[in-house]
Formats: sequence, C-alpha cells, structure tokens
Amino acid sequence: MRRRCGKAGNEPVWQAANRLRRSALPPHLIGWLLDDSSLTRWLKQACNGRFAVRVLRQGWTVPMSCETAALKLPLRRRAMVREVLLLCDDVPWVFARTVIPKRTLGGPGGRLAFLGNRPLGELLFRDPRVRRGRLEVSRVTPALLGVESTQAPVWGRRSIFRLSERPLLVSEYFIGELPPWPGERSR
Repeated sequence: MRRRCGKAGNEPVWQAANRLRRSALPPHLIGWLLDDSSLTRWLKQACNGRFAVRVLRQGWTVPMSCETAALKLPLRRRAMVREVLLLCDDVPWVFARTVIPKRTLGGPGGRLAFLGNRPLGELLFRDPRVRRGRLEVSRVTPALLGVESTQAPVWGRRSIFRLSERPLLVSEYFIGELPPWPGERSR
C-alpha cells in the first residue's frame, strides 16, 4: 500500500515494509531497513562502540502532513520534533526524526523531552511499556531531508511506538555508507 502525503516531492511516500518485495530494496540495506529490533544496538555493534548522537534540532513545530496523518493528529497541531544524526567515528550514518505529540510527553513519556545526546532507542527498547507498530519504508532525496548524504537516493524506515498507549513516530534514514548489517552474523 502506497500512501502519498503532502505535495508530490515535498514529503516521503511510505510503503508498508511487509508488502515490499525484497528485490525492490538495495541488498546492502535490507537488514538495516527491515529489522524491527533496536537500530541503536545494531549501530553500536557495527561501530565497535564509537557511536554518538548529535542533536540537530529539537522543539515544538507543526509536523509534516505524513507525520500528522500517521499519528492521527489534528491538522496544524504542534508536536515536539527531534532531529539527530547517529554517528560512527564522527561520520553520520543515520538521520533520525522523532515526532512526539504533547499528550505523549505526560506521565512516563515526560523523559522523552530531555534526552539530550542520549539515543532514543535505548530508552524505548528497555521499557516494557513500549510497543512498536509496523515498519514502513521510503526512498527520498537527501535534499528532502535537508542533510548531506553519501547515498542517493536515501532509504528510510519509520514506525509508531506506543509508550503506555501514547504514540510517537520515529523515522530513520540511512544517509551514510553502512557496513553489512551485523544481524546477518547473528543468524
């Protein structure tokens, strides 16, 4: 199922990952795109511990229409948006964008606003109250993300996480030259 959001070319077009033919994806990114466990854990393993998070922006803004639709937010409703780079040896591998509705920041979700340079994935995958929704995949140009990339086009994935039934949307775009997915060695 293809879902077009916003004006053509201005926002990602997302497809359910489980409906994609693997042959439609770049072979070197299949594991990175389709694994639904912690990306942070796999990046740290592939990076031999030289992993870091660099916050680019965090604040209240109106999300893209794709994000608003996915989170079922009213149009033009502001949410906390966090954009970060996930780095290995100071080289960007992943651009991540998280959209957190105001209601999600109440209760146990309050700590999401104060992550700083700590990886969101560590918090999400350690909390037994967190559930992950289905993965969706998209292919975009680096210009659409507003970042530099060694890859063109850039492939990304997103999913809705629920913390105590309150949603947040996490999108991860593979902008660097990643090594083979470490999960292949684990199987």
